[in-house]
Formats: sequence, C-alpha cells, structure tokens
Amino acid sequence: MRNIIKHITVVLFVTLFMVSNVSAEQDNSTKQENNTEQDNGTKPDNSAEQDNSHKLVIQVSTDDPRTQKIALNNAVNLQKLYGMDNVKIEIVAYGPGLGLLTKKSGQASRVESLATQDITFSACKNTMNKVEKKTGKLPALLEGVQTVNAGVARIMELQEQGYAYIRP
Repeated sequence: MRNIIKHITVVLFVTLFMVSNVSAEQDNSTKQENNTEQDNGTKPDNSAEQDNSHKLVIQVSTDDPRTQKIALNNAVNLQKLYGMDNVKIEIVAYGPGLGLLTKKSGQASRVESLATQDITFSACKNTMNKVEKKTGKLPALLEGVQTVNAGVARIMELQEQGYAYIRP
C-alpha cells in the first residue's frame, strides 16, 4: 500500500512540475507578445506577475507521524523551489490528521514556524466538535492555525479557486 501511495505522490509531483513548466512557457510567450505591444506604444499589464503563480492545498487526514512530516516537507520544498512569493500553500487537517495542528503534535514547533512563513494551516471545526463531544474539551490548536467549518469543504473550495491538490 505504501508503494502505491509513493507512486501516486511521484505522479502528482511530476504532473505538478509539468503543469508549472507549461505555465512558464505560456508566460514567456505572453511576455514576448507584450514586448511587441510595447513597440506599438501600449504598456503590458504586469499585475499577473505579482500574483502567486502556483497554488497548492495539502490534505492531512491521518495521524501517521511519517505522513504528516512528508506533508510539511512537501510544503517547504515547494517554497524553496518556487520562492515564497511565487507559491501559495494551505495545509488542511481533519479527522485523525487534526492532531498535527494541536499542541500535542510532535511537529508543533515546526508547524508554528511554518505558519509565520506564509504557509496557511486550517483545522476542521467538524473534527474539533467531535473531539469536544468525546473528551469534553476542544483540542488546543497551535499559534497561527485557523479553523474552517469543514476540512473537506475547504479543500473543495480551494480546488475551485485553482489550487492543485495532493495527499501524501
């Protein structure tokens, strides 16, 4: 099963890489067209260059520490590859994966650090309410973690906004 997951992850990264290269080629051809327009006395619109050109949502729905670490590594590696200003990343945790975003997490200090480095962390309020119902108290979230009504719905909304999706 782990080999299948590894294979799927590799395929997703290759696909993401290929899509980003196609996007870069399209950007270059657009820039060349804009340079031609400049010669005609018109100015190109550079506002798109200031937007984050890559957007990714990472699902964390398992309490497996290795998988959670891989999710964080994926986010950090993409920021290194594209630069913090060129990639927008949101990690959405729900179900057993919610533990990643709590004070009891083995990755707590890393999550808090990454939250200050333009990686968004979203905790599922549905999962939190279920934990509260079982234990009598809400899970204590880490500094910099936001809540969303439903983790799955958040992932869907981000995909509708053009975010690529991975689940390590």
